[in-house]
Amino acid sequence: MTVAMAAEDGKRIILIVDDDATNLAVLNRLLRPRYRVRAANSGGSALRAVGTEPRPDLILLDIMMPGISGHETLRRIKDDPTTADIPVIFLTALAADEDEELGLQLGAVDYVTKPIKPGILLSRVQAQLLAKQARDWLQDQNAVLEAEVRRRMADNERTERVTIRALAHLAEIRDPETGNHLLRTQNYVGALARRLAGHPRFAATLTPATIELLIKSAPLHDIGKVGIPDHILLKPGPLEADECVIMKTHAKLGSDAIEKAEADVDQPLPFLGLAKEIAHWHHEKWDGSGYPDGLAGDAIPVSARLMALADVFDALISRRVYKPPLSLDDARGIILAGGGTHFDPAVVAAFDQDFAQFARIARRFADGDLTTD
Repeated sequence: MTVAMAAEDGKRIILIVDDDATNLAVLNRLLRPRYRVRAANSGGSALRAVGTEPRPDLILLDIMMPGISGHETLRRIKDDPTTADIPVIFLTALAADEDEELGLQLGAVDYVTKPIKPGILLSRVQAQLLAKQARDWLQDQNAVLEAEVRRRMADNERTERVTIRALAHLAEIRDPETGNHLLRTQNYVGALARRLAGHPRFAATLTPATIELLIKSAPLHDIGKVGIPDHILLKPGPLEADECVIMKTHAKLGSDAIEKAEADVDQPLPFLGLAKEIAHWHHEKWDGSGYPDGLAGDAIPVSARLMALADVFDALISRRVYKPPLSLDDARGIILAGGGTHFDPAVVAAFDQDFAQFARIARRFADGDLTTD
């Protein structure tokens, strides 16, 4: 609770704790003209008072009390997160240096010896209340700033997500047969990444943050298809050899487009870096026979290796103008057979382990004619 909200009348609340009734009366008369005063005559009653709303803004605490001492009372106040930030000034007849040192070590903000000098006590009280007010103000400001940072991060996240989906749908609109392909491959990539996160070869790369970026970036894998002529992209049948050459350029067209987008921002965006990898190399093969660069083995970025399997699996189970969809089990067999040639064997093993999840994803985001049996 901030100082400004401590009491309805606007006065700061001070809790005075002393087992001597005379001392309580003296302190009450001294403080009441300026502050709202509450009193407790023991450590136990002080702890109950501290736990009652509105909480005090400052505590004046005697040390030498029967039962729960002032030192123990302070320990308990500081151990409770809801009261730990309430400043405590010790009031005591103990004047030895070691007594003062112990009090300060326990968390007291000041140490005033008896007999009390009114002017000194009022000055110390005012100083500590002002300090607390400043701390509370900073805490409130930090909370406001943190909330604003969270809001802006959430806004940025939504903007990135919408932008990615909009860009990905550009390719989808030009190739309408893909349907829910983007959602399925995005989820396949996430499943593979999470499964491989504990694998020795992938643990350093597939951190939780990277996995989130991979999932975010995956829908951009075919963005380069916007640059493929309609007579090739929409051809209702197998492509001729020269048409295949043109179709294969979509990988580099996609990475080039993302690279140009990167050049337009002041700071590198990690998800665009991964999106560029996926777009450029998701047609590479483990044995080096893929395109556009003929990379092999671990030279192929992890992001592209995951997308390669996700993309092929989804193509196998989806209807195309040139082929009917395969069953999930038939597609699984083809993927398993491609381990070590088309796909990274470790990625294939992860697919096999999580095949039930792949099947659930395929069914959840199935197009109308997707064969899932």
